[in-house]
Amino acid sequence: MADPIHMTDPNSLDTGGPTDDCIQPYMIDKTGLHGRMVKLGPSVDAILSRHGYPDAVQYMLAEMLALCAGLAAALKFDGVFTLQTKGDGPVPMMVADVTSDGKMRGYAQIKGEVPPLHEAIAAPIPKLLGAGYMAFTVDQGADMERYQGIVALEGATVAECVQRYFEQSDQFASAVNLSAGRRPDGTIGAAALLVQRLPEEGGDKSIGYADQDAWQRAMVLLKSAKPEEMMDPDLIPNELLFRLFHEDGVRVFPARAITEECRCSREKIENVLKSLEPGSMEDLKTDDGTYEVTCEFCSRTEVFTDADLGHTSA
Repeated sequence: MADPIHMTDPNSLDTGGPTDDCIQPYMIDKTGLHGRMVKLGPSVDAILSRHGYPDAVQYMLAEMLALCAGLAAALKFDGVFTLQTKGDGPVPMMVADVTSDGKMRGYAQIKGEVPPLHEAIAAPIPKLLGAGYMAFTVDQGADMERYQGIVALEGATVAECVQRYFEQSDQFASAVNLSAGRRPDGTIGAAALLVQRLPEEGGDKSIGYADQDAWQRAMVLLKSAKPEEMMDPDLIPNELLFRLFHEDGVRVFPARAITEECRCSREKIENVLKSLEPGSMEDLKTDDGTYEVTCEFCSRTEVFTDADLGHTSA
């Protein structure tokens, strides 16, 4: 990893890396606390624009995507990190995932009447998702054991729900500030600020590089960031980090780019269909006898014939 940059001059904070659709790692000098700022613009807007979700659903999924990218950046893995919710509300499922090389996608399943934004915005978890759970999954392929953590959907917002998971975790303590909404140009953006306290050897998360007072101070500063600051396309991540933490000293590491990219392909879909019994595929069959499959993530539709799938006529 390249050497960090110690930010002492607010007028020269652009380090030459990406400043939008990026993950900006940082460290607070005084306490040794590590964190990440995620800023999403065109990537998250492209994901959402394919679906036509109501605003309340778009904003929550945008927050989930920013959170997913921020959590994945804290892990050392080679594969896919997935954040998924399941509940009994009008939005029974939301999925956001990001690969270890920064490719992101997401979708929401809607099966009921979604309340308007002004009704859902204060408490989107109970209004949209209802009762259920949020799962965090690291999948590194068939040859590696899959890791999963689960927390109940308790709290009013995504940030409150994930904070409960952090509080229950034996691995590390973290705090998060999430935001999503319309940018001045009408597109949707999202942002996440995370700070993490690593436990000392032995796993006691109550003791880390930062004492309790320093940890509380970092959480207060983190949550003082306003939504308009976090999502401002003209405010680079380094400048916001300097505003928040300059009194304690803050260093930034090279930023990582995030791109939106679905992992579906015609070949993958064809292989799945070939593994199914022909009789179980009637729901996919159209009036002209072909099979249509639409990817839930990117909304791309692929059409197959019986000949494509190797089906023989009776």
